[in-house]
Amino acid sequence: MTMEEYNPWWLGEPDPVYEEWLNAPVRWTPRAIDRLSLTPFSLNFLVGPRQVGKTTALKILVHRLLEAGRDPHSIFYYSCDELSSHRELGEVLDNYLAARQAWGVDSSVILLDEVTFVEEWYRAVKSRIDRRLLARDALVLTGSASLELLAGKEMFPGRRGHGRDIYLYPLPFTEYLEVTAGLSVERAGLEDPGRFSAAVKANTALAGRIGEAFRDYLETGGFPLPIRELRERGRITYLSYRAYLDWLRADWIRAGRSEHIMKEVVAYLLEAAPSPVSWNNIARNTSIRTAYTAREYVETLQALMVARIIYWATPTGEPSYRKNKKIAFTDPFLYHVLARYTRTPVDEPAIVEATVIEHLARRHPTYYWRNHTEIDALVLAPRPLGVEVKWRRKPSTGRKPVPTITLDKRSLPVFLATLDAQPPENQARSR
Repeated sequence: MTMEEYNPWWLGEPDPVYEEWLNAPVRWTPRAIDRLSLTPFSLNFLVGPRQVGKTTALKILVHRLLEAGRDPHSIFYYSCDELSSHRELGEVLDNYLAARQAWGVDSSVILLDEVTFVEEWYRAVKSRIDRRLLARDALVLTGSASLELLAGKEMFPGRRGHGRDIYLYPLPFTEYLEVTAGLSVERAGLEDPGRFSAAVKANTALAGRIGEAFRDYLETGGFPLPIRELRERGRITYLSYRAYLDWLRADWIRAGRSEHIMKEVVAYLLEAAPSPVSWNNIARNTSIRTAYTAREYVETLQALMVARIIYWATPTGEPSYRKNKKIAFTDPFLYHVLARYTRTPVDEPAIVEATVIEHLARRHPTYYWRNHTEIDALVLAPRPLGVEVKWRRKPSTGRKPVPTITLDKRSLPVFLATLDAQPPENQARSR
C-alpha cells in the first residue's frame, strides 16, 4: 500500500478501520489512548497481544486529532507488517519527512503499527532521533509481542523524551460491564481499602446483572472479536477461535519456539492449573530435556502477554523465584482457544482463579503463598492482602498469615466489577 492509502485523511476520505469501529454494534475506546504522550518530543511504546485492538486504538486517536483541528498531513500512520528490514522502514520515514517539508508541516504525530515485524526496526528510528529529524514529533510504536518491542526499546536510553510505555490488555471485567451491559459501576483499587469496600457495597445492588455478565465474560474474555460475535450471533464461531490460534502459533514460531513442544507445554499447564508447577515438572511431562528450556518456553508465553508467571512469596511480600510457580493465562478466551487446540479440558474454577489473578496483577504486585494452608493470590497493595477464590470448593482451613478476602460465586463477580485493573498513572510513565 502507498502512504496515501494508509492515510486516507490526507485526501479528505474516511478511514475504513475507523468506520468499521464506528458502525460496530459493540464498541469501546481503549483507555490506553488517554495515557499516550503527544508532547514533542515523545517516543511511546504501545504493547499488547495481537487482535486486542491496537490498530483500532490508533485510528480512534487519529480521528480525535482531526476533530481537534490538527492538519491532516501532520498525522502519519503506517502498518509495518509488510516491511522486512530497517532499511525499508527508514525509506518510509524519509519519504514522509520529505513530503511534510513540501507541505509546510513542522511537527507530526507518527504512528508505526506492528513495528516488531521489521527486523532491527530500532535502527531506523534511533538513527533519525539521533540526527534530530524527529525532534518536534510525537511517535507511537506498537507491537503485538512485548518480546521484541521491549527488547528494542532498550536501544533508546535518554531518547524517549516525554514518551511512555503503555500496555493494552484485553478488556477487564469492569469495562466489559459498561460496554456489553451498559452498567456503570464504582471502581477502585485495593490500595485504598475503605474506598474499595464502599465501592463493593454500592455495586452489590447490581449483583444479579453483574453475575449474568460474568458468565458471558468467562466465554468471550476481553478480546473484541468474540465479544462482538456473542452479541451479534449469540455464540462464538470457529472464526474467532481460528483467528486467535493463528496469532498464537505465528508468534511462537517468530520467537524461535517449536510449535510441537509449545503445544505440549500449554497442554501440561492447562492440566496442572491452578496448581503451582516447577520448571522440572514441565520438562518431565513434555519433550523438553532441561528445566532451563522449560523456563524459556513459559517466559516466551509471558513475553507474548499470553501467560503470567506468579511466584511464591512470604506473607511479608518477599518473593522466591526457586519455588514452584503458578502459570495463569491472561484472558478467559485464551483458555478456550488453547483447550481446543490441545484437546485438554479445563475446569471452570481454574479459569476463574486465573481471571482474578490476572486482574489483580495488572495493577498490583501479585504472588501466591502456600504452607500448611494456602492463599491463591497474595497482593501487595502496598500492604500484603490475601485473596482466596472459592468458586466451587470450601475455603481452606488454617489460619491465614495476612488479612484475606474470600470470594465465592456471588461475591467474586462484584469484586472484579469493582476492581480497577488499569495500572495507576505513575506505572505508565516512561521508564
